[in-house]
Amino acid sequence: MLLCHNLCGNKEKYPLSSNTLNVAVTKTFECSYIPGNQERLLVIQENQLNDHLFEQLLAMGFRRNGNAIYKPHCGACQQCVSIRVPALDFIPSKRQKRTLKANQHIHWQVSHQASEHHFPLYCRYINQRHNDGPMFPPTSQQYNEFLDCDWLEPTFIELFDGEKLIGVAVTDMLPNSLSAIYSYFDPDYEKNSLGSLMILLQCELAKEMGKQFVYLGYQIDDNIKMRYKRQYRPYQLLTASGWQIHQQLS
Repeated sequence: MLLCHNLCGNKEKYPLSSNTLNVAVTKTFECSYIPGNQERLLVIQENQLNDHLFEQLLAMGFRRNGNAIYKPHCGACQQCVSIRVPALDFIPSKRQKRTLKANQHIHWQVSHQASEHHFPLYCRYINQRHNDGPMFPPTSQQYNEFLDCDWLEPTFIELFDGEKLIGVAVTDMLPNSLSAIYSYFDPDYEKNSLGSLMILLQCELAKEMGKQFVYLGYQIDDNIKMRYKRQYRPYQLLTASGWQIHQQLS
């Protein structure tokens, strides 16, 4: 059962294209990120979504999964913190520069069409690296549901070693930002740090296109698999006081 509410836009910080948006609150269910915790979500119920409105909702901490726009709403737990990288200010760390250098033989391209090679690669990735998570076992229905969107065409950043597809970063390309949806890669290339490489490429692409931000989703410090996003500096975290900048370490 969904409990319906109105979400009022703060015009000073987040000027929405309408005064209110209808949202629903889900029932609590088992948390996917912190064992033993329960979670619930705010879910946007809006028929007129578009890339401009979605970008405003990103700035309020929402994310996209297929057509669904959601945000954690878990009461006492505040572990899911929205994080974004100011693309024009981003400077790779020494470690990230080594990752870029080590993968100079890998070429990449931007595509706006899904390939028949994407899903088999996704299956290999989930089966070998995330067979203890909520996306296992992978199915074509599950894959299409988190990708397909009626009002926004996803972008695919494809990595190749020669002619072989070895990685895909699914990204939303928005008027003033990129939003990282999900990345997966060939498990045989684990030592190449392709997960890191695909974030670096999204930051590079955003900078080349003059985009202001790369949204990386939620930083969850209590989940070891979700701590890596603080490595891309400077970054901003969404707090009760708005977005707070964290500068490059000396």
